[in-house]
Amino acid sequence: MTRLSFPRSFRLLAPAALALLLCACGFRLREALVLPPDLGPVRVVSVDRYSPLATSLAQALTRAGAVPANEDTADAAVLDILAERWGDLPISLDELGRAQEYTLRYAVTFELRKGDGSVLVPRQTIELGRDYVSNPVQALGTEGEREILQGEMRREMAASVLRRIDAVARRQGQAGAAAADVPAPAGAPAAPAEGGGAPR
Repeated sequence: MTRLSFPRSFRLLAPAALALLLCACGFRLREALVLPPDLGPVRVVSVDRYSPLATSLAQALTRAGAVPANEDTADAAVLDILAERWGDLPISLDELGRAQEYTLRYAVTFELRKGDGSVLVPRQTIELGRDYVSNPVQALGTEGEREILQGEMRREMAASVLRRIDAVARRQGQAGAAAADVPAPAGAPAAPAEGGGAPR
């Protein structure tokens, strides 16, 4: 078998060239997700018990180091997906007045509570929107494109929710570090020793 050999300079430059290529394609290396240090076991719940978003979030939290919890876990933190809403907004019409382009809207409301019930990430809503073309004649193809777009938006939504949790955890870490750097207040003057009188 003939083995291909490459100059040493090529082997050294190849990783750098690959990194530049990935950056040009929009790929970014992201920092690891930071979780609150006192989060404890965490459970993801949703109004839709079969929600793909809830499943994605639970898996991502486990990969980040969170301990998965179930309904029987005592004092578990809860990432609560309170609402998921989808909507299609027509944005252009054809010559017959039929919608041929839509904006697909996806909104999720959530909050994160600690095991003691206190709110760690307050209730908030994230909204995403993506445009897609709808062919009034070929409805089947349009539905397939919409389903693919929904999957992409769910992944983007999961990343957005995790970034909110990460931001809160980083702020807590910075606040804790700042508090540790504050010098302790000076103590009260020491009491005079027993039997010691005032200097004469």
